Amino acid sequence: MYWIALKMLTGDRSKYWAIIFGITFACVLIAEQTAMFCGIMLRTTSQIRDIHDADIWVMNPNLRYIDDLKPIADTAFLRVRGVNGVAWAVNLYKGAAQAQLENGNYQSVILLGVDDATLVGSPRELILGKVGDLQLADSVLVDEAGFHYMWPGEPLRLGKTIEMNDHRAVIVGIFKASYTFATQPIIYTRFDRATLFVPATRRSLSFVLAKCAPGERPDVVAKRIRQQTRLQALTQNQFSWLTMSYYLERTGIPVNSGSTVLLGFIVGTAIAGQTFYLFTVENLRQFGALKAMGMSDRRIVRMIFVQAAVVGSIGYCLGVGLATALGLILQAIRPIMSFFLPWQVLVLTGGAVLVIVLLSSLLSIRRLLVLEPGMVFQ
Repeated sequence: MYWIALKMLTGDRSKYWAIIFGITFACVLIAEQTAMFCGIMLRTTSQIRDIHDADIWVMNPNLRYIDDLKPIADTAFLRVRGVNGVAWAVNLYKGAAQAQLENGNYQSVILLGVDDATLVGSPRELILGKVGDLQLADSVLVDEAGFHYMWPGEPLRLGKTIEMNDHRAVIVGIFKASYTFATQPIIYTRFDRATLFVPATRRSLSFVLAKCAPGERPDVVAKRIRQQTRLQALTQNQFSWLTMSYYLERTGIPVNSGSTVLLGFIVGTAIAGQTFYLFTVENLRQFGALKAMGMSDRRIVRMIFVQAAVVGSIGYCLGVGLATALGLILQAIRPIMSFFLPWQVLVLTGGAVLVIVLLSSLLSIRRLLVLEPGMVFQ
């Protein structure tokens, strides 16, 4: 029975490949756009994930996402240190600055100032230089992509100088960083130095980074910090979700990506459904002959589902493979492109393909269930 179903399916090669094309096209659009959406969301939290030393971020209670900078009291880190279960707490500055390059051009940068004594929060993966050089006068670290952005075409090297807020800064290290949502150069320096690189304000502390004592749970300690300091305290994972939730609710990114995914689903269903229906209509005599020989409607339906499963599996494999290859090629050509393909995207795409083949099959099944076996003798 199943062998007959497969022979009927591949009998008309043009319609057979048309069905696979429709499913593959839908699969490529759904997987590609969903992976790009995941990549964009991941970039919104890149600076949170790049700081590995701390378990808890402490911030202004009204802060909505990582770039919604609302300073807190400069003594907040001392209050956090006094909370039971906190091993240590240090200050962290985050802000935007204008860097003047050697040729006189200006470039907006993301400025981060880490604790002067411990340098907690500094990048780990350095390409040139070392973190300890931040203790030198006027020293800063810049990310690799930011270096190429400010000095295109030049090889990586130390000693380049920039100026921020009329203060000189010397690049003593170059590090690898995750791409950010805004794709601006990232500069690290000491906290005290960072406050000189931007115009003076009454409050300069952006965040407090805290580490839990051994045996303490970060979420429990974060709750204690909130109760005792009246500041917002979140684990790294909670802060990441807070940031992503803001972009999901307040930007058009989900709508733009979702509309493309929906378009791919509709087009794939239309192509596969119409072609599958025409394929069934052209094989009505064969199905009628099978019913005339005693084959039940249930077995006929199983034949249709087998045919749908075959084209759905082939289309899914081709679609996911093409989407992955396309994403990797575009990232190799343009590293700034966001593309992240977790297993959840594969499951979502597989679910969409399953719905497409089921909808396509239902059109054919309805026609076959009302088919009169006697028509084969006409």
